[in-house]
Parts: sequence; C-alpha cells; structure tokens
Amino acid sequence: MPTISTKDGAQIFYKDWGSGQPVVFSHGWPLNADAWDEQLFFMASNGYRAIAHDRRGHGRSTQTRDGNDMDTYADDLAELVEKLDLTNVIHVGHSTGGGEVARYIGRHGTKRVAKAVLVGAVPPGMLKTASNPGGVPIEEFDKIRAGVVADRTQFWKDLSAPFYGANRPGSKVSQGVRDAFWLMSMQAGFPAAYDCIKAFSETDFTEDLKKFDVPTLVIHGEDDQIVPINVGGLRSAAMIKGARLEVYKGAPHGLMTTHKEQFNADVLDFARQDAESSTATTRVRRETRETEVAPPTA
Repeated sequence: MPTISTKDGAQIFYKDWGSGQPVVFSHGWPLNADAWDEQLFFMASNGYRAIAHDRRGHGRSTQTRDGNDMDTYADDLAELVEKLDLTNVIHVGHSTGGGEVARYIGRHGTKRVAKAVLVGAVPPGMLKTASNPGGVPIEEFDKIRAGVVADRTQFWKDLSAPFYGANRPGSKVSQGVRDAFWLMSMQAGFPAAYDCIKAFSETDFTEDLKKFDVPTLVIHGEDDQIVPINVGGLRSAAMIKGARLEVYKGAPHGLMTTHKEQFNADVLDFARQDAESSTATTRVRRETRETEVAPPTA
C-alpha cells in the first residue's frame, strides 16, 4: 500500500489516481479515504491528479495512541504534500477534514495551495462559548463520547441516519450507503475515534480562516444535522475573504454522496475557474435550479 512516514513514525496511507493539477481530499470523522472514492474517480477522469489519505488512526494508517489532534492532523497533511512534492494544490476538506485543511493553511501557509473547498466543515468552531453563543453545547459532544465508549458498533449504525438524512421523510438513502459508513467507521482505531471528538468540536479555527488568501468555496447542506449550517458554513464564508458560498437546499451532512452529481460538478467547475470568477458569490442549490441570495453578514 502507498504510504508516507511522518516525523513520529506513523504511516499515512493514501490513494493517488490520475495526473494533472493535484486535488487533495481530507475526509470526515470517523471515516477514511474510501469516503471520497467517487470524487477521486470523477476528478481523475477529468484531468486532475486526485489524492486522498487516511488520517492517522483511521482506515489503513497507523493507529497511534497519541497525536489525534488538529495540529498533528495538519502537520501530517503537510508532510504528505511535501513528500509527494505537490504544488498548486486544490484542497477539499469535509467536516473534520475541513478543519484539517483550515489548520494546515493556518500552520503552513498557502505556498503550495491554489484553492480550498470546505464541505460541511467544522470551522470556524463548533463548541458553544462566550465568543460563539450559537454553538453546540459541550453536553452534546459528551453524549457522542459516551456513545462511542458504550457501544461504538451500534453508535456508528445510528449515526449514519442523521449523517445522510436517512431519518428525514422521503429519504432515498440506501441501506448500502449506511452499511458503508459503518464499515469505514469500524476501521478507525478506538483512540482516534474518541480523541477526534475533542479535536473537531473544541478547536477554534478563527485565526486559521483569517490566513486564507486563496479562492475558497464553502459548500454546506441546509439540513446538516451534524454541523449545523449556522454554526459552520455561514460563519466560515463570512470570515474568509472573498469566499464563495454554495448552500444545498435540504441537503444533509454527507451531501457528497446524497447530492453526488451536483457536488462533483461544483467542485470541477470551481477547479477550472480562474481566481476572479471563483469568489464572492452566494447561492442556494435546488436540484438543477439556482437562486441568488444575499451573502451572510454574520
């Protein structure tokens, strides 16, 4: 299996398909690179070099006891980019992976970065605090920790429902999609599955977002039950200078799967655009229709 070795000896597995400008995908918790297979295939088929890695502790990468924190995740991503000698990179991060991309830019800058895409991402910060009164109370994350400790096998099965909106009336999410979520989740080591909850919920990415100086696309589902849009996407788009916001009407957290065709087309369109046309628009997606809306002010 293709891997790179990090400075602390962890082996990070990655997939590397196609050739051309590199597009690097960072996955959400508690999944792995397989969550991006359809996007990897799509982008590689359209002239890009598509790369996705298993975050440490997840999938086929080393199940380290320590280092399951956002700084280490970002440093691992930097080592992957440097050891593969990638430049002019388009980074795409979903959920926790969006935090990984934000912290990577915050710690390592944009010398090798061309563009960024944040999808249902946890920045600028999920936890309810004095400076983030609209955030999620710590008690909700404590419940997640308790669920993982008590019976993580069943917890992953249950989590797949809100993740893909399978608990909504009229949902067409297949059992196969939910089974795949469970399978990927079970490949995460216990320390990573547990410690990453703190990493994605309690990390403040505000200062990282201020360092974004590349065209950035923020995509968020209007009905995201995992990272509510008012906690994540709307605030990130307002903080990142010139960010373009795409709101998917009625879409859940796992919109890369439920809205695959639209998502793939949006990412490809963004990748192909020049810098000027990549920024400063806000739209709500309604299947094949687009409606212009005013950009958020908070």
